[in-house]
Amino acid sequence: MKIRTYRKTMLSASILAAFAFAAAAHAAEVAADADASTADASADGAAGTAQDGTRAQEMEAIVVHGIRESLKASLDTKRDANAIVDAITAEDIGKFPNTNVAEAMVMIPGVTLDRRFGQGERVSIDGTDPSLNLSFIDGHPVAQAIWLYGEQPNRGFDYTLLAPEILGRLEVYKSSEARLPEGSLGGTVMMHTRLPLDLDANSIAGSIGYNYNDQAEDGKPNASVLYSWKNDQSTFGFNIAAQHYEEKVDRQGIEIFGYHPVSDYAAASPAIAAQVASGALDANALVPDEINAAYFQQTRKRNSAVVNLQFKPDERFDATLSGMYIKESFDNYNQSVYNFLHWNTATMAAVDSFTQGNNGLVTGGHSAGEGAGIIYDNQLRSSEVTTKGLDLRAAYHGEGWNLSGQLGTTKSDNPKISQYLLEPVYFGGFSWDDRHGYTFDDPAAGRDPANWGGGWLGNNGVFMAHAKDSYGQLDFSKDFTGSLINRLLVGVRYAKHDENYGLNVYGGVTPGTLADVGVIDPTDILGEFSGFSPDQANHLQVGEQNILNWIRNSHLDFAHPDPGSYLNNTWALTQKNSAAYAQLDFGNDAWRGNVGLRYVHTEQEGSGYNLPGSVAPVLPALPGWYQTKNSSINNWLPSFNVAYDAAPDVVLRLSGSEVIAWAPYNQMVNNTFLNDTVLTGSGGNADLKPYKSVNFNLSAEWYFAEQSVIAGSIFFKHVLNYIDTIPSTERHYNSIRDTDPTQWDSLVGSHGCTADGFCDYSVSRPRNAGTAKIKGFTLTYQQAFGSTGFGMVANYTYADGETSQGTPMPYQSENSISVGPYYENGPFSARVNYNWRDHYLAGGYVAGAPPAVVDDYADLGLSLGWKFNQNFMVTFDAMNLLDEKYHQYAVGNKDELFGEYTTGRRYMANLRFNF
Repeated sequence: MKIRTYRKTMLSASILAAFAFAAAAHAAEVAADADASTADASADGAAGTAQDGTRAQEMEAIVVHGIRESLKASLDTKRDANAIVDAITAEDIGKFPNTNVAEAMVMIPGVTLDRRFGQGERVSIDGTDPSLNLSFIDGHPVAQAIWLYGEQPNRGFDYTLLAPEILGRLEVYKSSEARLPEGSLGGTVMMHTRLPLDLDANSIAGSIGYNYNDQAEDGKPNASVLYSWKNDQSTFGFNIAAQHYEEKVDRQGIEIFGYHPVSDYAAASPAIAAQVASGALDANALVPDEINAAYFQQTRKRNSAVVNLQFKPDERFDATLSGMYIKESFDNYNQSVYNFLHWNTATMAAVDSFTQGNNGLVTGGHSAGEGAGIIYDNQLRSSEVTTKGLDLRAAYHGEGWNLSGQLGTTKSDNPKISQYLLEPVYFGGFSWDDRHGYTFDDPAAGRDPANWGGGWLGNNGVFMAHAKDSYGQLDFSKDFTGSLINRLLVGVRYAKHDENYGLNVYGGVTPGTLADVGVIDPTDILGEFSGFSPDQANHLQVGEQNILNWIRNSHLDFAHPDPGSYLNNTWALTQKNSAAYAQLDFGNDAWRGNVGLRYVHTEQEGSGYNLPGSVAPVLPALPGWYQTKNSSINNWLPSFNVAYDAAPDVVLRLSGSEVIAWAPYNQMVNNTFLNDTVLTGSGGNADLKPYKSVNFNLSAEWYFAEQSVIAGSIFFKHVLNYIDTIPSTERHYNSIRDTDPTQWDSLVGSHGCTADGFCDYSVSRPRNAGTAKIKGFTLTYQQAFGSTGFGMVANYTYADGETSQGTPMPYQSENSISVGPYYENGPFSARVNYNWRDHYLAGGYVAGAPPAVVDDYADLGLSLGWKFNQNFMVTFDAMNLLDEKYHQYAVGNKDELFGEYTTGRRYMANLRFNF
């Protein structure tokens, strides 16, 4: 407690010192000059806020054309802000400068992307986990339901949700202000749609295009349109932006679900025990549980519409009603075929040899006999997310004062994420190695569909996901003239978030073999991984329709869902934040900034099933199993930002703040997601406290020429409460006992599995884990080379952080770089984006998998454009031109592979129009 008090005192003292320093500088000026300049300084200081004041209103009206003008507008936003802010402005109406919003953000210093499916999806800011940075559209949140079966909800924004055409500009606040919504540890992203009164009447803009993925060898169409109208008096208008987008996703790769020591096998297999005894094998060497050939196929479809109605009868009053509708299809088919050595005692006993490799790993082996087997997972999934939102915001501008408010709701539903699981097993001898997979002892038998299956074949699982945000905000500001203080801002905000999840798994799939189900000709589905053995890469395949027909025609037991799956994965969370703030904006000829305090009262209600460890799950649930935990906490969050114009072209900045953030929703309730096959899991913890961090930023910016800047910043974050995810052994009931008695019999006696149905699982849960520190710096260079048409945007970020336990920070690369040369002259424009980040810690890809390190990743993109006239333009975009592999390995051992994927190069051609 003494340490926390000291840190709060240190931050408060810093705020007072910064404010006093600015006041002293102002007081030292000649009084006559001060009186003459204060009115102008007052306006300039108020202009620094990105969503308040005259400057912000002027920025809404900027009509940007081309690369150079968009970079100039973004640079103006950065220069005029009081806080440490970076911005992106649309190149033209309906043309945000990349294929999705996240890809555009990577050119911002301190921003890095995770590309698990080949495109920017998760955004880290200044070395923080993506789930700890909140994003808002026109000042409000957007609810998000999961799309992937078994995925866990995340507070971080999935930028693939948004059609980039709807945005006019985006700002990333790396330093906090009291007026900004709470909940971000690294940075707050504010996105703005285009408003009708800022556009010409009867404006029409849009595009027609085609996407192509060379790995999938398939393409899909896309189209977008924006129409805007306003009356002659510019007092009322509306616009609508609509988009249809399709994309083919093809991910191929190798996966290893986990490793176990040779000693486990020596206890079950006399042959392995003999190798250990002879010294040919190290008993502590790690054996990959399996070598999985993974193939994920998906066609993503998105239909979206955003509508704005704006009413501005005079200069004093302005109101906007906005509606959002997004419907997305994420149907996908995931195939996995692998040898599972550590499945049960029988599979371990079937191992008769191992090959000792380097670095403490076993690199190959052979299995024969009754327990030798290959598993073929077919996971056919349907998923459709519908997101809706309604937002009303209004403002009244009085004589030197402003009153504004915002009210709305947004919800996202995925009521039926259905998975049809078909999981036949082949029993027969095979050899394997860790880079080529398995080879059948009898290839003819391995290719006979009658030898795959015979017993339990699968099930049908259905996830339900629901998210909803409701919010209201009221802000008041008062302007002052003739003093250092330019403006007083006060306000209140209420936000409520609801998250609900449920899972039902239905058994009753008819037993049989692949000969009964029906197969298609063997196909080399992993052409990008030619190193796989022919037997594994060119294996039997089941057509998607065959899977549907077999499972849907089975007598599924919908009246009796699997109790364990339902009880472990059904939960609800409600979080309510009530906040109030006060902020003072100050400024004179050289100084400007703000100082403020935000108060946040948080109430949480988390509900879920908490089963006694020795009781088998049953439905209906027994009394007392469904438990609700209520908690509340108060936080006082001070902040300050100071900007000093050291010269006409030099700006120095200093900021400090205390911020809070919360763990992902599922981590804050009692829930457990189990993988009964590999005996791993993940779950929540209802006793989690919010992250809390004291942040400091220092930056210098030199605007040495038109549209040009050299800037550097230093950031430091002291996280007072850090949440870490730690695996531990827990006993849980294994549903295989009820669905496949034969398989269950083979599990008894291994992994702690006992006849009553309980096994030992490695379950990862979040825990309050002490403190953490993040420090680093960014360097930015941007320049337009005179009238040549050439220019450059580049940045470098260094981030270093670790917890008090000495563990690394997730999603944090120590080094990252972005380089973007461009050319724009006459009708032709070209831009190259190169982004590289070094390795970083990320979550495992299956529930409960140990943390994995993602290897260095480079992305190269190209954009070309030719403008025929003011109305028509053709563009070509290429992404992932290096065909980079997404490579995951164990912490501390790069040879201990977890996964490696390719997603192919992506190309987009568009005809754009603007009237």
